[in-house]
Amino acid sequence: MPLIRRCFAVDLHDDPERIAAYRKWHEPGGPPAAVNTAIRADGVESLEIWWAGDRLFMVMEQDPARAPDPETKRARDTADPDVAAWDALMAGFQKSLPFAPNQTWVELDRIYSLGEQP
Repeated sequence: MPLIRRCFAVDLHDDPERIAAYRKWHEPGGPPAAVNTAIRADGVESLEIWWAGDRLFMVMEQDPARAPDPETKRARDTADPDVAAWDALMAGFQKSLPFAPNQTWVELDRIYSLGEQP
């Protein structure tokens, strides 16, 4: 089964010091090993976060056969103290997009593909 590409966006609090700290946390070795393990357990083969100003974009390639349903993922992440602590730490840097209150990492809908164009 081919991998699926999923893309997400979230904003950061517009504070240069907080943004620098967030970027530092994402350097190699920054996230706890349990976080990387949990991501890989969800069938994620690659994941990148891109930054512009106070906005982040996440692009990931995921094996749909190994992707848990959202409730299973939420329960598994909540039960892992390292993953839960990471999520809480990152939540302090992130803010909801204007159209999605109380939500982070909003999944994007693809509206264009050059490969589908004549």
